[in-house]
Amino acid sequence: MPVILASAHGFWQAARELREHVREAVVLARLAEEEAAKVLILMDMARCPGPLLASRIGDMVKWFYSHLARLIYAEAVSWRPMHVAQLREYVDGSRKSHDLDGAVGEYIVPNWTIFNREGVLYGDIAAYEGEGTRWNDPADLIHDFSFPERPPTVLKLAEAMSLLGMFSLRGLEITAETWATVEFKDKESFREANALTRTLIERLVAEKLPADPAEQEHAQLLFAEWPLPMYHLDFRLIQVPLEDLKNEQNRLLAQEMGGDYY
Repeated sequence: MPVILASAHGFWQAARELREHVREAVVLARLAEEEAAKVLILMDMARCPGPLLASRIGDMVKWFYSHLARLIYAEAVSWRPMHVAQLREYVDGSRKSHDLDGAVGEYIVPNWTIFNREGVLYGDIAAYEGEGTRWNDPADLIHDFSFPERPPTVLKLAEAMSLLGMFSLRGLEITAETWATVEFKDKESFREANALTRTLIERLVAEKLPADPAEQEHAQLLFAEWPLPMYHLDFRLIQVPLEDLKNEQNRLLAQEMGGDYY
């Protein structure tokens, strides 16, 4: 995890140096987010109760190498689901291959999480419904972008974990021991998560694991931004059939016109 965090910091610092080259800076800033998200995936392995981990570790390793899974983890720091069941709904909504957009769903669009990454990263051919194909210019996707002055939240969260001593072997042991007491599967919420986070921080401090630069704000980041454990969730891309999208378009259009759709 220290290696991953250093890599994420490297991308972020390089992005700041290239702020005048907006597209390139955006690419590096997003790579910093995606890299830092790998820390959260590894921490979910630590938070997964031991008996369950044996059956989930294979999938979680796949998430570590999946662009989509890492990007969803990075997005999840800004989500505020009531419980794991609602978090599952959020994740499922972010892993559809295609969805509808527009006032009444008149446009079929690709997975936004993936397109937002690859559309800026690559100059490529894109297919548009009713318009055939045309070249995608990455610069067109960031014409109104202003480079953020603060690091991505997921990067700050990973740094806070490091400063609190969670990257050490003993820190990981304490994390695993603390979170093994509750399995986050359905209706478990931030109430349970915050109680475990509080116990975790108290144990880290008791064993003098936090580094000297660690402050109260780093502990608060864990309470405010650390997503609920996601070891029970699925991060594979959901292939949505074109027929289903067309049917939903017709339903939405009929609803907008005040009629029924059969």
